[in-house]
Amino acid sequence: MSEREKMQNGQWYDANFDPELIEERLCAESLCHDFNTSKPGSLEQLSALMKLLGVQPPDGLAVLAPVYFDYGSYTQFSEGDFVNHGCYFMDGGGIYLGRNVFIGPFCGFYTATHPMNYADRNKGLEQARPIHIGDNCWFGANVTVLPGVTIGSGCVIAAGSVVTRDLPDNCLAAGVPAEVKKFIEQK
Repeated sequence: MSEREKMQNGQWYDANFDPELIEERLCAESLCHDFNTSKPGSLEQLSALMKLLGVQPPDGLAVLAPVYFDYGSYTQFSEGDFVNHGCYFMDGGGIYLGRNVFIGPFCGFYTATHPMNYADRNKGLEQARPIHIGDNCWFGANVTVLPGVTIGSGCVIAAGSVVTRDLPDNCLAAGVPAEVKKFIEQK
């Protein structure tokens, strides 16, 4: 089984020394550079985003520079999503966003985790766990979402929060770690 297949299956894999994964990340880094240094809204910028994501961007997707992806093609956006400046998608495990997700500036979505034992960590081992985000969510500035988290639809995540575990639909979550503060009545 390749290291990429292990990564996609949530197994421990060699993230630091596998030539195939290194090449994919270098390609994504180059495409991020192209996107981030292009004139906003230009065909050059759109082309870099399409190459990075590996698909035609969904209708209404807006991504503001700078933005950073480990791979790009493992992040799936939906219609109406908005990504503000300075966001980072560590997407080896897959990041799946529903429709109309608004992401404030400097948010980070991290699918990778490492062994607690430093001998294994120093071997370059990593495990990637997917992040799932429902429709109509809003992330304030500087929100961090950790590996394996599922966030329900209609949620608001307060600025500066660190989401360490799943959140139900229609909640306001805040804090470090983020906790449900109240439920939002949707009309």
